[in-house]
Amino acid sequence: MDAELSPIVAAVIAGVVALNLALTAWILLWVRRVRTAQRALLAGKNVDLVEFAVGMQTRMEHVEALVSEARSELGRAQRQIDGSVQRRALVRYDAIKDVGGNQSTSIALLDNGGTGVVISAIQGRDYARIYVKDVVTRAAASIALTPEEEQAVKRAMAEPQPS
Repeated sequence: MDAELSPIVAAVIAGVVALNLALTAWILLWVRRVRTAQRALLAGKNVDLVEFAVGMQTRMEHVEALVSEARSELGRAQRQIDGSVQRRALVRYDAIKDVGGNQSTSIALLDNGGTGVVISAIQGRDYARIYVKDVVTRAAASIALTPEEEQAVKRAMAEPQPS
């Protein structure tokens, strides 16, 4: 009986050995692909992956800090833009009855929230006067606005916003 089992046992062992060789070859190829990928990731440097991951984390934290700083700067710039003169309107009119040609002018210079100044130049035959009034909000001024000045403020606020 031993003589009959010997060829079968030898064939099974040979099959197991062949399977082990094939598995070993596949593992070697897989390890080679992993190492190639590691070299590409690590730019050819011989670095431990844990060390590399720690370095990547440090760089990521630096990038996040830069993004946070950029957001802060962007917010500051947006507040400056909102406070700049973005809305303006000019109204020409006759302030004095006998002087024609719409020689008097009121101009509203406002920020996006409606705060700014109204400047009026009143032209007469032999004089010119300039008045400047603060506009604290769309509806209120430091000194009462004339109808023409109110019209300039309304036109400025109705103007489409710049993009």
